[in-house]
Parts: sequence; structure tokens; C-alpha cells
Amino acid sequence: MKRKNTNLQTRLYLIAAVIVLIGMGGATLIYLTAENNSDNVLSYENTKKYKHDLELYGGKTNVLISEFMGWFVGLWHGKSLAFIIACFTIFISFGLFLVANHSPSHLKSDSRDVNNQSGIK
Repeated sequence: MKRKNTNLQTRLYLIAAVIVLIGMGGATLIYLTAENNSDNVLSYENTKKYKHDLELYGGKTNVLISEFMGWFVGLWHGKSLAFIIACFTIFISFGLFLVANHSPSHLKSDSRDVNNQSGIK
């Protein structure tokens, strides 16, 4: 049984296209089903007393770190998660497209046909 050799460049293009389809489909699904939680606006962490206490015990740096951590944790929920996934998808697939574009098209993958076990062409 002979296996058809596909070149490495074609495989990389195919993998990049699959990543785009799956990643963007997942990001779209998350965006359409997620809702932004605005009920957290009235939480204790957003009051002046809380920020005053943070600054009193840890200084301005403590307030900045607390705000940064709140922002960073917020990235992984709701509609902002969809944007993060879309950005990662575009970045990874673009990298694979670049690698595929700069790879020589005559290189074959490791799959060999059954009759040519020695690797001689």
C-alpha cells in the first residue's frame, strides 16, 4: 500500500487554516453566549473606603497592583475572553503561515511509502 507524500508547506498551511477556523469559531461562540457582568460595579472593591484602606496599609503600589489584578482577572471572563482567543488565534495562525511561506516547498514530510523503506529515491 502506497502512502502519498504531502509536502511540509501544504501541511503547515492546512494546520494554520484549521486553527483559524476552530479558534475564530470558538471565539464567536463565546462572544455570542457570554454576557458582561456589570453587577460587579457595586462591589466592595470599587468603594473609596476599600481603596483608602489599601493605600493606608500598602501604599499607592498596593492600590495599583490591586487594580491591575482586577483588570487581568477580568480578561478571562465574558466577551473579553472571546477577544483574547481571537487574538491568540490570529497570532498563532499568522506565525504558521509565515513559517509555511518561508519553508522550501520541495521538502517532504517523514511519511514514506511502504516499498521505499531505505529512504533512497
